[in-house]
Amino acid sequence: MNSYLSRDTQIPFAEMTPEGVEPALDEALARAQTELDAFTASPERTFATILNLDALVERLGRPMGFVSHLTSVKDSPELRRAYNVVLPRYTAFMTRLSLNGALWGVIKEVADTPEAAALTGVHKRHLEKTVQEFRRAGADLPDEEKSRVEAINIELSRLSQKFSENTLDATNAFELTVTDEAELAGLPESAKRLAKAAAEAKGLSGWRFTLQMPSYLPVLTYADNRTLRETLHRAFTNRAGSGDFDNREIIIRTLQLRRERAELLGFETHADYMLEPRMVGSAAQALAFVRSLSERTRPYWQEEVGELEAFAETLGLSDLKPWDVAFVAEKLRAQRYAFDEEALRPYFPLDRVLEGMFSIAEGTFGVTLTRRDNPQVWHQDVEYYDLHDAAGTHLGAFYADWFPREDKRGGAWMNSLLTGGPVEGGFRPHIGLIACNFSPPEGDKPALLTHDEVQTTFHEFGHLLHHCVSRVEIPARSGTNVAWDFVELPSQIMENWCWERPALSRFARHVDTGETIPEELFDKMRAARTFMAANAQMRQLSFGTVDLTLHTAYDPETDGDVVSYAQTLMEPFVIRPEFAHNSFITAFSHIFAGGYSAGYYSYKWAEVLDADAFTRFQKEGLFNPETGRAFVETILSRGDSDAPEVLFRDFMGRDPDQEALLRRNLGLGEEAA
Repeated sequence: MNSYLSRDTQIPFAEMTPEGVEPALDEALARAQTELDAFTASPERTFATILNLDALVERLGRPMGFVSHLTSVKDSPELRRAYNVVLPRYTAFMTRLSLNGALWGVIKEVADTPEAAALTGVHKRHLEKTVQEFRRAGADLPDEEKSRVEAINIELSRLSQKFSENTLDATNAFELTVTDEAELAGLPESAKRLAKAAAEAKGLSGWRFTLQMPSYLPVLTYADNRTLRETLHRAFTNRAGSGDFDNREIIIRTLQLRRERAELLGFETHADYMLEPRMVGSAAQALAFVRSLSERTRPYWQEEVGELEAFAETLGLSDLKPWDVAFVAEKLRAQRYAFDEEALRPYFPLDRVLEGMFSIAEGTFGVTLTRRDNPQVWHQDVEYYDLHDAAGTHLGAFYADWFPREDKRGGAWMNSLLTGGPVEGGFRPHIGLIACNFSPPEGDKPALLTHDEVQTTFHEFGHLLHHCVSRVEIPARSGTNVAWDFVELPSQIMENWCWERPALSRFARHVDTGETIPEELFDKMRAARTFMAANAQMRQLSFGTVDLTLHTAYDPETDGDVVSYAQTLMEPFVIRPEFAHNSFITAFSHIFAGGYSAGYYSYKWAEVLDADAFTRFQKEGLFNPETGRAFVETILSRGDSDAPEVLFRDFMGRDPDQEALLRRNLGLGEEAA
């Protein structure tokens, strides 16, 4: 059997080759078409009909998901070519499925049966959601407009993939080799060792720097060499903005097509189309949320900017530039709190971080994690873990791919590779993935994480738990298949444990001595938590503003160059207008190659939810198994079986406290209320 068509829960990634992609997808598409024809010809009109349709979609989506995953972690020219051949075929089939008049007729007939009227719980919700999704896809459109929607969807999928490829290629195209160690003054030894190893891997002398995060961030934060900081900053913020990997035209075309599709489907803008089924409800509400939070944050941000500029002058940087900000902020933090982020790194060996995180998950949420060998991985560094609940049920497993490679895209993410759940006679395990780009191990030493990387680990693990502990019997309503502005709650709430002393004491132990973080260092870390928090919050809000405005107001015919337009939108969120003069949006993969178009605001939206929900753990006990069980039973295990606002109320007993985020992030007290 073609490995991409395997139904095994131990996915045969090691056997998957670029040559197998096209035959696998062609076979899967042919089977799906045969099933669809039989499906629409059948006289059956029951809820089981809807479930059979879901199964058809899952069988087709599985091999395509495997190929998409491999393009993210094991990219190659051969795999790209194969993926780009099958992507339009898959997109066309899925679009035609949603626009199939005969199928739509079957679904409407099912919805009109007495059985449908008697449905309750997740069955009722799933039928209603299915009808809504078909209508939103264009099932009621005239044939000519259906054809146009299909063409738009195919082109958008191609543009998204090309945007991703350009961003990866532009990132990999840059390298800077330094041969004089004096030019690296200020850099932590860990960063220098990483750069030395990167040079040696390429047969070069000196220190090699790239735009991958473990290489880039230390330079911007610590390097005394202002020219070095400027060079890397300019390269990073202008990736894919010109030359062979220019994404400008892709962005413009993508925005045009998204708007056209929204209008065909009866919406004024792409943002209105995307946000209708989410918690926020509409583009206007999302914009109001972002604007309100921006204005609430602005006074605190302006105060921070004033402090930063004043301190920069003491460093001889009266003319502050964008590549100076992280450097000056770190110097100010070190002076104010006598705290250096690098001082924490020895306390966060990756293996101990994982042990501690798993310990918290076991004691609080009742899940046990065990590492085991799995030869069917795509790279030798990939790890594999099983999850069981307290009763011994095998809930699922996940792959962990921690370190950067040139054939792997940047950032951190969690993928739901297979969705299982309760089945007759047992439980079909969920399979997931956590991928990150952490500082790799050096020699025989374990990988040492920054505190930010520890938070990233907990964040992605929160997504993984949401996927793997789901008990929803219908896969389409399971796990992370929830409203996009709710999906970050389970991930972001996990980050809170990274700031609590009892939690850190479980895993934050010195790599050499095994000692916990000294109280003095912990106090400094906690005191520095809200340092430049308004600046970080404004940065996130700027991205949300750009995203929403591009998808509601931008018109290439009247608004001109999209990069210049985005720069103008960014100007109110930066220290001086020229700080926004780069082409950051040409590598803004979240909205042009990911699922966050018109949805970047959701990070802050969900942060309100997580800041509030964590207060229950603070009151009842960080590791309180009853509170943890309540979180599993009301949030993690229930997926999209009910409206997200209902799930939140089930856990907290009330609606979200909108002030919780300001109190936590900006260190505000009662004056915030």
